[in-house]
Amino acid sequence: MSLKSEIVPIAALEIDAVFSLLETRPEGLTSPEVEKRQLLYGKNQLPKTVTISLWRLLYQQFTHFMALLLWVAGSLAFVVNMPELGWATWSVVFINALFSFWQEYRADKALAALAAMLPRKVKVFRNGVLEQVDSEDIVVGDVLVVEAGDHISADARLIEAENLMVDLSLLTGESLPIACNAVSIAAVGQPASRNANLLFAGTMATAGRGIAVVYASGKNTELGKVTKLTTEVVREKSSLELQVQRIVRLITFLALSMGAFVFVLAFWWLGMDLRACFVFCIGIIVANVPEGLLPAVSLSLAVGVRRMAMQNALVRKLSAVEALCATSVICTDKTGTITMNEVTVKKIWLPEQEIEVSGSGYEKQGEVAIADVEMNKQIELFLTIGVVCSEANIETEPGNDKLWRILGDPTEGALLVAAAKFGLDMAVVRANFSGQVTKQFDSVQKMMSTFGVNDGSLLFKQGISVKLVKGAPLETLRCCRYIRTRKDIVEISNADRQRIIAANDRLASEGHRVLALAYVEGGIASEEKEHDLIFVGLAAMIDPPRPEVFEAVKLCQQAGICVTMITGDYGLTGEAVGRQIGLVKDQATVINGVEVENMDAETLQKVLEQEQPIIFARATPAHKLKIVEAYKASGHIVAVTGDGVNDAPALKAADIGIAMGRGGTDVAREVADIVLLDDNFATIVKAIEQGRAIYDNIRKFMTYILASNIPEIVPFMAMVFLRIPPALNILQILAIDIGTDMAPALALGAEHPEKGVLNRKPADYSGNLLDQSLLLRSYGFLGMLEAVMSMGGFFLIWSNYGYSLADIQQIAPQIFADSAAPFVRDIYWHATTMAMVAIIACQMGNIFVCRSEKLPFWTFSLKSNVLIQVGLVSELIITIALLYVPFLAAVFMTHPLALSDFIYIALCPVVIISFEEMRKFLCLKFRSLRH
Repeated sequence: MSLKSEIVPIAALEIDAVFSLLETRPEGLTSPEVEKRQLLYGKNQLPKTVTISLWRLLYQQFTHFMALLLWVAGSLAFVVNMPELGWATWSVVFINALFSFWQEYRADKALAALAAMLPRKVKVFRNGVLEQVDSEDIVVGDVLVVEAGDHISADARLIEAENLMVDLSLLTGESLPIACNAVSIAAVGQPASRNANLLFAGTMATAGRGIAVVYASGKNTELGKVTKLTTEVVREKSSLELQVQRIVRLITFLALSMGAFVFVLAFWWLGMDLRACFVFCIGIIVANVPEGLLPAVSLSLAVGVRRMAMQNALVRKLSAVEALCATSVICTDKTGTITMNEVTVKKIWLPEQEIEVSGSGYEKQGEVAIADVEMNKQIELFLTIGVVCSEANIETEPGNDKLWRILGDPTEGALLVAAAKFGLDMAVVRANFSGQVTKQFDSVQKMMSTFGVNDGSLLFKQGISVKLVKGAPLETLRCCRYIRTRKDIVEISNADRQRIIAANDRLASEGHRVLALAYVEGGIASEEKEHDLIFVGLAAMIDPPRPEVFEAVKLCQQAGICVTMITGDYGLTGEAVGRQIGLVKDQATVINGVEVENMDAETLQKVLEQEQPIIFARATPAHKLKIVEAYKASGHIVAVTGDGVNDAPALKAADIGIAMGRGGTDVAREVADIVLLDDNFATIVKAIEQGRAIYDNIRKFMTYILASNIPEIVPFMAMVFLRIPPALNILQILAIDIGTDMAPALALGAEHPEKGVLNRKPADYSGNLLDQSLLLRSYGFLGMLEAVMSMGGFFLIWSNYGYSLADIQQIAPQIFADSAAPFVRDIYWHATTMAMVAIIACQMGNIFVCRSEKLPFWTFSLKSNVLIQVGLVSELIITIALLYVPFLAAVFMTHPLALSDFIYIALCPVVIISFEEMRKFLCLKFRSLRH
């Protein structure tokens, strides 16, 4: 919906005319009006961008490098007049493509669903009350409240603006934010985006505050006209997926090389005809290509990301998963992330008395315990400053009339709750001061002030202008010239200052968050810096740590992850909270923001290298960015939390930017890699655990898949060097890779985190997936064991029929030429079937030992991963079908096995498990001896 012809003139209208034109009012629309406009004009949604079509996504699965190789291999089979082999090879492409397509499609849908878990909220006045609604529910005529960090969801005309700066780069390309105001503009004809009193969908407020009336929504906004979406979910390939793609290309190249090598040897050395040479060349290629690897990676990532979301960590960029594994430093905020963000005023310190405030959290129970009634006026003054110099509100919690609900900043809410306990009526107190102008909290000056004219409070002279201030104690104290006592206002002395600082330090060391409250009579609202203030007192608040954070910090320490607290609070408060959560045990280094500012990069890096925990206090977003860059320069993988608009640079600079889902700004969430839906530090640790599980799972199924490549390659190498028929035919290789191996490999990709995964060091996750240890284990140990068992079964069958190696070599040319006697062909099929089933049986044991690289298989319950049971059952069913369903037996050239054959087959998984568990045990002993 929009005012199409009035989009430009609306900038020139006076505020009353704007309300009239849009048929609304300062207190906002009523609920019936909203419903009517939503029915008429629909949701505030932009046109969907054109995304990759399902057909194109499917096409890509048939045309990647590995698929093209198999297309060529299948075509060669048709050329040499082996259509059954050609169709079988092409079927691998079809099965793999369809499965990969399904996984890609599910991953895209999963990301879109995850994005829907974090709807963008907008503050609007409706029915005269400030509410939060989903951005898509905005209609023309809604009165929006916009603050620093908010994403603007519709085009709107400003009616109030206070130091409002807006980033218009999405529309204009200008990198610097522009200043906005509510002044009517006489000139018309210029582009709408050049009007300083208009806000536009898709842009972001970077500073200040404003109130605006929506005049265009959805496709009728300036953004809708150019159909440029900023919130479209795009699934980017993670670095893990890209690394696996490189591995597949490498293995495929090796397969081509080995295939060409076998072709040359078979043709020139064995003197085989071209047809047979092509067949065995194709066999080598198919045996090497890891068909199930890419789908298994997709599934592992999808499962891991979904589990993270279930634990309140929403992954916005899959590239963050790999960085999570190797995270070595977490730079975390204190308030709301480590603490519960349920701030309670526990003490009020006045120059002549310290007063206890009972009650906890946001309970209505409690009182301000006054021993001396003569202090009433001073306490009333103290709490009046807290009420007026605040933008928060409190109301009764819906469904629980014993609790207050805080609307706004929790610290301000704590002062309001304390005022309510004292018996002050918020609405009456605020109504006593007209013409209020608020200067927002400044992260540099660390103060907030509200200017107004006293119309009804008995605490000040009638009609006098006053400025009420709250802020960080030391910064506020520097601006104070006077101090308020019970009887008078006197000039503050050095002794008074030292007494206030000592009280502040004592309260902070007890874990309190401390604010100073002050005021000044007279003055003007536009003064940039506060001065000549009258000091009133200190508010000591408790924000208790989240109960689960202690254990989370302990896990970080076990995992070799350094936790660094970066807080805007006083250093002693940060240190006290650090002790409560186990971050600080003996000594801690507390560094304030000014010290960080004065350090060069090299000095800061040296400070960060020390072993004892570090707490950065009175830190600004600029300091946070400098700290993150110093850690990265020292070679660390850094995760950093942030919630404010000014945290965006640090979130971008970090390896993993973590934004707050509840208390964070839209700007912070836009640039973050992960969003914490519960704003909880412990969730970061859970996300790291899941990230490590994804990394481990990819290595598990890579080991599983690659292990079966060796017993599939060895028959063709034996064919060349021993001059015997291959112990497997190509169709049987495909049956192993696509039929029996796929489901167990996918099951390994869905494993839960191993016990003790957080006991490993970040360096264990910083290397390549396909490293030397994985290759030696899969190819050099497990693969060779399977090859021995498979070839052993092959020769066992020949031996049972009375054939020696020399006899097999003698009849090999007949088998190659497909001219062997029927009984010889039956023996050969029996032998290849034995080799194939031996590999399948070995892989059934392999799935158990691949559940961990170091832990014994019996430490894992089958119930912990039902997919493994499904994979084992599927292997059995497919194997039985290949042997005993006549049609399949004819296609795959298999032969029923005798009961005595199954005794050997039963030994195969036992051998794999026994030897691998012995290897794990010896490796563990060797590592313990080294340490």
